[in-house]
Amino acid sequence: MRETRAHGTAGRASAIRGLAWVCLISALAASARAELPAENDNAWTLRKEDGQIRVYTIDQPGSSFKAFKAVGVIDAPIENLMAVMINPGSCVEWVYNCTESRVLGEGGFHDRYAYSVNDMPWPVTDRDYVLRIRTRGDQSSGEVVMDLNATPNKLAANEDRVRVDRSDTLYRFTPEGDSTRMVWVQHTDPNGSLPGWLVNSLLVDIPVRSMQALERVANFEKYQGYELIYGQQGELVGVDRRKP
Repeated sequence: MRETRAHGTAGRASAIRGLAWVCLISALAASARAELPAENDNAWTLRKEDGQIRVYTIDQPGSSFKAFKAVGVIDAPIENLMAVMINPGSCVEWVYNCTESRVLGEGGFHDRYAYSVNDMPWPVTDRDYVLRIRTRGDQSSGEVVMDLNATPNKLAANEDRVRVDRSDTLYRFTPEGDSTRMVWVQHTDPNGSLPGWLVNSLLVDIPVRSMQALERVANFEKYQGYELIYGQQGELVGVDRRKP
C-alpha cells in the first residue's frame, strides 16, 4: 500500500509539472506576440501627409515589417462611420485593395469574426485574413475603439491565397462636431517573400487611400440616419437606425 501511494503521489506530481509546463509554454507564446506600439511613442516617423491625413511608421520588435499609424479628420459624423463598420461587406467599399469580405460565425457587435482578401499586384499571391473584431465605446467621451486581430486557424486555408497569421489593428474614433478624428495603428506580417518597394508603398498607400475612401463611403445614403446605442452604465451596446 505504501508503494502504491508513492506511485500515486509521483503521478500527481508529474501531472502538475506537466500542467505547469503547458501553462509556461502558453504564456511564452502569448508574450511572443508583439503588442502594437503606443500611439504617443516618440519613435514614430512621419512618412506622408495628404490633406488632413498623416501617416507615420515605426520599427516593430521581432519583425522585418514596420507598423504604421495614420491620423486624420474624416468629414462625417461618428454614427455614419460606425454604420460602415458594422457592415460585414464594407471592407470592399473603403479598404484599399480589399476584394472580398464577409462575416464568419455568429458573433455579435462587441466580438465577432470576419474574413477578407487583399488583392496583390502580379506576381505576388493575394493575402487573406481571418480577423477577430472587438468593439467598445464610452458615452461620456463619445470615443469608439475597435481591435482587429488575426486568428488564422479559425478557417481552413485557401491554397490560392497566403493566409496572414500575424496582423494587429486598432481603430480609434473620436467625434469632433460633425466630423470624426480617426487614429489607425496597424502591424501586419504578410508572410512569404515580398519586394521591399511593395511593402513600403503599402504602408503609406493603404491608410491614405482607405481613409479617403471611408470619408466618401460614410456619406453614402445607406449609411445615414444611424445612432449609437448605450447601456445604463454608459457603455456602447450597438449601432442602429434612428427611429422615426
